[in-house]
Amino acid sequence: MDIRKSTEADRVAIEKIHTKAFGEEKGPEIAALVNGLFDDTTATPLLSLVAVEKDQLVGHILYTKAVLKGADTPVSIRLLAPLAVLPEAQAQGVGRKLIEEGLDHLREAGVDLVFVLGHPDYYPRCGFIPAGVLGFEAPYPIPDVHAAAWMVHALREGVIGRVKGKIQCADVLDQPQHWRE
Repeated sequence: MDIRKSTEADRVAIEKIHTKAFGEEKGPEIAALVNGLFDDTTATPLLSLVAVEKDQLVGHILYTKAVLKGADTPVSIRLLAPLAVLPEAQAQGVGRKLIEEGLDHLREAGVDLVFVLGHPDYYPRCGFIPAGVLGFEAPYPIPDVHAAAWMVHALREGVIGRVKGKIQCADVLDQPQHWRE
């Protein structure tokens, strides 16, 4: 399997990955979110990676720009949203490879922190830890029962504990329905 940056020509396949991965009920909404983020200038710079197996796209991950409001010092942050893998390619390490490759790209680009609202049993395997208890507030309130789903991954040492604040995400993501786990 290869991981590479996506191209404009991949957009239809990326839309299908999200639609299939998230199912009939939620898939079209997530696919529309991804398309919206591709066109949202407040999401740039963004990093879009695809997993390719036997000339077929089987997974996609998107990292978009975000801002930490209230921080005393400037911090470069990204938001991981969303990650999708075709059902037939799930449980084979595709998602983890996409996450790790993305984090490597972002580290090299000088990004300090990456945030995600996701499954609290999955993302910690890739180094994510609960963010709320560290002083990082999500764009919309996360209920206490789902607090562990709001997570952060430090790409630079010494950032966590030095800064805190509220995350301001790209305009397309700045809707309450996208902040429910």
